[in-house]
Amino acid sequence: MKVVQRRTAFRVNTRCLRIVSLCCVIIFPVLVRSQDLSANYRLAPNDVLDFKVFQEPDLDAQVRVAGDGTAIFPLIGSVSIGGKTVPEATTVIRQHYLNGYLVNPQVSLIVQTYAKRTFTILGQVQRPGAYEIVGDQSIGLLEAIGMAGGYTRIADPGNITIRRKENGREQAYKVNAKHADKNAEAINRYRTEPGDVITVGESIF
Repeated sequence: MKVVQRRTAFRVNTRCLRIVSLCCVIIFPVLVRSQDLSANYRLAPNDVLDFKVFQEPDLDAQVRVAGDGTAIFPLIGSVSIGGKTVPEATTVIRQHYLNGYLVNPQVSLIVQTYAKRTFTILGQVQRPGAYEIVGDQSIGLLEAIGMAGGYTRIADPGNITIRRKENGREQAYKVNAKHADKNAEAINRYRTEPGDVITVGESIF
């Protein structure tokens, strides 16, 4: 009887291990992808950050990125981090603490809450309007058009304009999205950025 119970227990444990292993195989790539996106995300006004310094609990804080791209940290005060990735911002903050405050500080910076970021799509799409970019989500041009319900019957995919501000100046990019089935990768190199205004033109014929 004991032998049967042990064999049964062994089989159950083996099945559990297989399930856990399968879960790890499925989840691991997702985690890696998420970390990659977070590393590329650039901090924006109204992002809320969780800030810690190893073995310095008195310095733990939640900080918000201000409209001018600065954030206020314990001891060192205001630091400009807007437009920087999290690793870049971490390096800048660490350097501030090294300048007469701490010896070899181990700084941790995590985005706790992403600021609301939107883009607008107008013209010949089914549902023109503003759409939210969630967190560090990366949205290609074709995906953005899909979020707006796709093209209307009279849309001209060869006449798409993307307007965005770069270094304080408005830039306009013309995109030909015809033959998307063959050129999807090239078209989706245009990644949607917060504040973008995408206009899908009307077909003349």
